[in-house]
Amino acid sequence: MSMQPSRPSEVPAETVGVARAAFPKGSLAIRVRNELGPLFCDEEFADLFPARGKPAWSPGRLALVLVLQFMEGLTDRQAAEAVRARIDFKYALGLELSDPGFDFSVLSEFRDRLAEADAGRRVLDGVLVAARDKGLLKTAGRARTDSTHVLTAARDVCWLERVSETLRSALNAVAQAAPDWLVEVAELEWFRHYATRAEDSRFPKSRAAREELGLRIGRDGTRLLHAVRSRQAPRVLRTLGQVEHLRQMWVQNFHQVEGEVRRRAPKDRPPGAKCLVSPYDREARNSVKRDTAWAGYKVHLTETCEADAPNLITNVATTDATVPDISMTEPVHARLADTGRLPDEHLVDAGYVDAHVLVRARRKYGITLTGPAALAISPQTASGSGFTGDDFTIDWENEQVSCPGDRTTARWNPDRSPEGTPVIRVRFNKSDCQPCPVREQCTTSSVGRRLTLRPREEHEALRQARADQDTDTWKERYKTRAGVESTISQGVQRCGLRRSRYRGLTKTSLQHQLTGAAINLARIDAHLTDTPRARTRTSHFTALRPAELTLGGAK
Repeated sequence: MSMQPSRPSEVPAETVGVARAAFPKGSLAIRVRNELGPLFCDEEFADLFPARGKPAWSPGRLALVLVLQFMEGLTDRQAAEAVRARIDFKYALGLELSDPGFDFSVLSEFRDRLAEADAGRRVLDGVLVAARDKGLLKTAGRARTDSTHVLTAARDVCWLERVSETLRSALNAVAQAAPDWLVEVAELEWFRHYATRAEDSRFPKSRAAREELGLRIGRDGTRLLHAVRSRQAPRVLRTLGQVEHLRQMWVQNFHQVEGEVRRRAPKDRPPGAKCLVSPYDREARNSVKRDTAWAGYKVHLTETCEADAPNLITNVATTDATVPDISMTEPVHARLADTGRLPDEHLVDAGYVDAHVLVRARRKYGITLTGPAALAISPQTASGSGFTGDDFTIDWENEQVSCPGDRTTARWNPDRSPEGTPVIRVRFNKSDCQPCPVREQCTTSSVGRRLTLRPREEHEALRQARADQDTDTWKERYKTRAGVESTISQGVQRCGLRRSRYRGLTKTSLQHQLTGAAINLARIDAHLTDTPRARTRTSHFTALRPAELTLGGAK
C-alpha cells in the first residue's frame, strides 16, 4: 500500500450538526478534537509506506483511532465499527457521516508498520505537542517516574513443553523454507511427536519417564541443528529466527557428555537476563521484585506533576524484566532532553538513585534528582554503635584518610567496582588497628579497617542526599512522588498496562506508547471538564481511627 498525504481538514458541517444534536454536552472524542484540533498529520508517517501501490487509509487518522481504541479498551473489530457507526469518532476524525471507514485488519497492519519503525513514540509525542501548544503541558517544574511489571502474552509452560514447542516451531519454519530438504533429513518419529502442539498430548507422570522424554527431545533437536549446519543444508536455514531460537534454547538446557545429550544442571544454566522462558516469546524474561515474580517485561512511566495543569505522561520506556531501575535513569533523562521536556526536579523511587546518577543528572541535564538514597551497608551500620564511613575524615587533595582513632593512612588505590564504576580502595595498616583503643567499634578484621569510597563529587553528593532525606522539608517535598502510583493504577485498570497484548519487546513497547497517549487524552478531557482528581482511598475502618493513634504505635 502507498500513502497519498492529505492535509487535515475541518470537520464536515453535517457531522458537526449531528454530533451537537446527539451529544449536547459533548463527549471525550468531541472535546479533544475541539480543544487540540487534528492531532496527527499523514506526513508524520510517510516513511512507513512505499511510494507506489494501492492508496492507504489516512495514517494520521489511523493513529488517532489507535489512541481512542486503547482509551476505551476496544478490539480491532470494535474500533473499526466505531469509526463506521459512532458520530463522536467521525467528529474526532473529521469524517463525513457517509464515510464507510476501513476493514478491521487495517489496524493490525498499521501497528506492524509502527512497531517495525519504532514509531510508537510519534503517537505519544503528537499528543504532547498538541497539549503544549494549548498550554496544557508544563515541563519546567517537577516530574516523577516509576516502573511496574508487565506479563508476557505467551502462556506459562513447563520445561518439557517449552523445549518441545521450540523444536516444533523450528521444524515448521524449516518445512516452509526448504520442504524437500527436510523430507530427506527428518526421521519418521518426528512426524509423530512434533506434527501437533505439545498441549494436545499428555506428558508422562513419573519423574524418570519425564526425564527420558526430555532427553529424547534434546537428541532430536541436536540432530536437527547438526543437519542445518551441514554443507548439504540450504544456507537460508541458518538465518531463520526459529532455528536461532532453537539453538539458544538447546545451549541453555542441554550439553553433550562423552557424545551423549544430557540436560544441564540448574547451576550450569544461564542467568535470568539471558535465560529463555517461552517458546513463543523470545524476548520475555523471568524476574523477581520483592514478593512479585513474573515472566515478561517492565515499563517505566514519567509524568508531570503540577497542580495547575493536567499530569501528562511525557516518556514511556519498556525493557525486558531483568533490567534494573537504576539502568534507566540516564536513558529517561536523555529522552526527555531530546524532546525538550526536562523537568527542574525529578522525583523517583529508591531504585533509580545512586551516586553517579545524582552527579550526572545535575552536571549534564541540570536536574535535581530526588529520591531515597540507599544507606551504607556494613557490620558497623548494622550494629548501630560502630564507626561508619561518615566518621572518617577524607583529605581528597592529599589522598589520605583519618580514622576516629587518630590514625592516618595513605594507602589510596583507585579501582573499579564489580559493576564497573570507579571507586577508591582505602586500607589502614594492621599495626595501627590492632593496638587502637576503639578497635572493637571499628573493625573485627585481623588485617585492619578497609573503606571503599566513591570519587569525590559522587561521595559528597551521596552524603548530602542521605543527610537531606532525614529532614522534614525533604519528606514533605517527596510526598508528591506517590502520585505516580495512581498513574500506574489507571494504566492497569483502563488499558491493561500489566499484561502485554502482543509477543515481543517491540510490539509490547508500542502498546505502552499508545497506552501513554490514551491516558494523556483522558486526563486532558478531565482537565477540560473540571473533573476533580481522585483522593487516596481510605477504608471505613481506617477512617474511624483516632487522630492521636498511628498505625506504627498501635498494639
